[in-house]
Amino acid sequence: MYNALSVAKFVVDYCNQKSQSISNLKLQKVLYYIQAEFLVATATHTPCFSDTIEAWDFGPVVPAVYHHYKIYGSANIPSISNDPWLPLYQKINTTDQHMIIVMIDATAPYSASQLVQFTHNQAPWKEAYVRGQNNPISNEAIRKFFEV
Repeated sequence: MYNALSVAKFVVDYCNQKSQSISNLKLQKVLYYIQAEFLVATATHTPCFSDTIEAWDFGPVVPAVYHHYKIYGSANIPSISNDPWLPLYQKINTTDQHMIIVMIDATAPYSASQLVQFTHNQAPWKEAYVRGQNNPISNEAIRKFFEV
């Protein structure tokens, strides 16, 4: 299991390599779907990252990642080669990279606002959300919703 900033950096770098835009808002939704994929697809229902996802007004948010990238506002987040947080990033193994890339590619055709709308119609966010409270969305709720 990784920290969410490591996964976010991987997502941002991958999107930049593919010339896909990734705003902080879209990044938050992509992280939510990556977490869901890991919770459902791994044999032990292991999350991709240890950070909590919260139900904010515009859908699921990982607070540490949001605050790290909020300086970009709604603009595209660039890859940063001299990122001062670099020593804190964890290397993501090849198998996990593949799972993450599958989810990035699956969400790529959708805008940030479309992803917000999708998450607003899903039980994990709807059941956790209370305006102004930023309640946690449990991994169990995410897993149960996405299990087929």
